[in-house]
Amino acid sequence: MDTQPQKQREPQSGPHSLIEQQGNSDCKRQETEAPSTQTASASHIDLNFPLPGEKGPSCLVKVYEDWESFKLNDTLEVYGILSVSPALSALADEKDASSSVLDPTESMETAEEQRVHSPPASLVPRLHMLYAKPLQHNNPLLPSFSLTDNSAFLSSTLSEMATIRAELLTYFTHVLLGDSLAAEYLILHLISSVYTRRDILPLGKFTLNLSGCPTVASYTERLYQIIQQLVPSSYYLGMSLQNMNQMRLVPKKDYVANRLVSGALQLARNTSLFLDETKLEQGQLDTTGVRNVTALGNLISWQKVDYDFNYHQMEFPCNINVLVVSEGRSLLPSDSQVHVQSHVAPPHMEEYLSSIHMHSPTSSQLNKLRIYLCVARLLDYSISDEVTKSVEDDFVDMRKDDPQSISAEDLHKMLVVARLLSLSLGQTSLSRDTWLKAKHIEAQRRSRMEQHKCVNGNEP
Repeated sequence: MDTQPQKQREPQSGPHSLIEQQGNSDCKRQETEAPSTQTASASHIDLNFPLPGEKGPSCLVKVYEDWESFKLNDTLEVYGILSVSPALSALADEKDASSSVLDPTESMETAEEQRVHSPPASLVPRLHMLYAKPLQHNNPLLPSFSLTDNSAFLSSTLSEMATIRAELLTYFTHVLLGDSLAAEYLILHLISSVYTRRDILPLGKFTLNLSGCPTVASYTERLYQIIQQLVPSSYYLGMSLQNMNQMRLVPKKDYVANRLVSGALQLARNTSLFLDETKLEQGQLDTTGVRNVTALGNLISWQKVDYDFNYHQMEFPCNINVLVVSEGRSLLPSDSQVHVQSHVAPPHMEEYLSSIHMHSPTSSQLNKLRIYLCVARLLDYSISDEVTKSVEDDFVDMRKDDPQSISAEDLHKMLVVARLLSLSLGQTSLSRDTWLKAKHIEAQRRSRMEQHKCVNGNEP
């Protein structure tokens, strides 16, 4: 097992899927006590982690019933019996061999399949599942069960949400170079989630493109590190030419080993995916690069990843928060673009960025922000008939003044912003005031984009 301490592991790894479960204290004990010879042996075993450079314990979860109820990339809490004994693994293999007499198809595994599916139990422990439950979230600061079942926790959190939101807005405004509008939209992005699908359209997603990001003093990496502190799981993807042409983003079926080879887009629900376009450079995308960029576009637009089965592709729905940072407008689609308007003079930029960490929240403040973002995402939401009628009247009035000024798509975007704005304030239904504020910040954003387009006429 990997002997690297838990706290020194790669910070970018998200929650593991059904096969790769982290967090078991016994796993950690085995990991730290593993002899150096075992560590050397483990390096020769492909643990098939989705994210490049990922380290840490893995285990095979043995499911004995209702395995059809678990979906790919589900985050589960598993209770079971941990087995690290090679002898027990050998007994299980003998049992499998004896059962193949009854079912000859079970003995048709090739040597490569056996190598991949049956690694040594001393290196990859077995967890014999007794009980498992899917998790709504993977935030350890929140109760694991439904918020509605814990009314005391919910009511105390809701009463503080407006205050915590104001603190987060101030912090993000500072991080985003004094731009309070970009800070508003970043909060809305971080609490967004696909809550349902209408035909193929995922409702609730809110991919944000922050354009105009500085390229000095590793600004985008610093921004990612700040977001990483606030969300339970995240992944940074620098969109350099080398990464796009060489990384495996989409999982692919290996028919020789009879397994799915993981890809970086095999992410658990509500993982924050940070796409850094400031790393783009001149050059040409090869076939893999084009396929990767297409996969990112499909993920953003449809919240799905097309897994590669060689002879066909299979769609797997997902729910991933995608934030794209770029200098100009992103090459990828987005639900909303905000051009960051810096209030910091260029000569003082590096000094300002170097001082960002001095304004970081304290440990207790960070925990409040983490709870806030997760609770806001989990709240239910509704619109009353009265407010619906008011929104319809507003839309008709706006169309009267200038039919070209607003389309049905623009109305949909405003309703998405209004929904997220309500949830960010701890409100479970849309009020007239919140609707007016949503209209106001959308008008500000569109006005800014128009001004930027006039200054940079060559930018779409």
